[in-house]
Amino acid sequence: MKKSTVKIVSVILVVILLGGTGLLLLTSKPTDFPDGAAGPEVAISVSAGETGASIANDLQTGGVILMSKTFLELALKDSRALSISPGLHKIQTHITSLRALEELLDPTRNSGLVQVTEGSTYSDVIKALQKAKIVGKVGKQLIPNLAKGHTSLEGLLFPATYAFPEDATASGGVASMLEKFTEQSNKLDLSKGFERYNAYQVLTIASLIQIEADTADFAKAARVIYNRLAINMPLQLNSTIQYANNTRGRIALSRKATTIASPYNTYLHTGLPPTPISNPGASAITAALHPVAGDWLYFITVKPHDTRFTKSFAEFQSWVTLYNNNLANGAFK
Repeated sequence: MKKSTVKIVSVILVVILLGGTGLLLLTSKPTDFPDGAAGPEVAISVSAGETGASIANDLQTGGVILMSKTFLELALKDSRALSISPGLHKIQTHITSLRALEELLDPTRNSGLVQVTEGSTYSDVIKALQKAKIVGKVGKQLIPNLAKGHTSLEGLLFPATYAFPEDATASGGVASMLEKFTEQSNKLDLSKGFERYNAYQVLTIASLIQIEADTADFAKAARVIYNRLAINMPLQLNSTIQYANNTRGRIALSRKATTIASPYNTYLHTGLPPTPISNPGASAITAALHPVAGDWLYFITVKPHDTRFTKSFAEFQSWVTLYNNNLANGAFK
């Protein structure tokens, strides 16, 4: 074969090879939806402990992403994927895998989130579960041994943010909160109690100071309660009456309110109320377990973030006058 012929053949082969490559590029399938072409939202349910592969398959089936493999490969490389919470996520369709991950991590898109705040009550928690469309009856059998002899779940639903899947029930949600409470109370050694007070009594005290004092004053407020209990002096806490009357959040308390017939009326009855009055956080529980030393019998918040402690009733009365003046002048608005 002549050299010119060899050159011609070589050129033809190169063209064929390039043409083949171009054909492969033209016919290869995309692995992700393009940016800027998002479609309507769909609900993607994520269960506790669900694998990345399962989530990726749900995303593909729901039309969120093009290929589950692409999302899974991304999730394995991006540590943020470990923070995907259970719940019912509202996610746009026809988006990239990266965008899908970001939307799964967006708490505002997760309708299964329920927040139990410090100082909230059992009633507050049930309302939050209902708002998240987590409904059903809560079984009394869920009450842990800590509250043996009691029929109330008050104080036992640990403050935290919880995430629940689409098929969650109120009973299951409360069980998760009780599990968190058990975990945290074990860390804090709540079961040991404090002096002659058992764990449930300490929890009740924690629920009182959670409402009555600023975090910085928890340990001092706890000491006031223990000092009053030691001399059989009524606790006289507005928060317990407000709990009984369901008037929480109000600053002032009328004289008439202090006469209501309720076991939670700590103006009429000595000792602790029959149950906690709120769900206390770790700081309040810690303070109730470790009160600071002091001889105080009275404390009052004369204005926001200004709580004062004393053993003198006369001094306390002068602070009550100051409090009333501040209240009238709008200091608590």
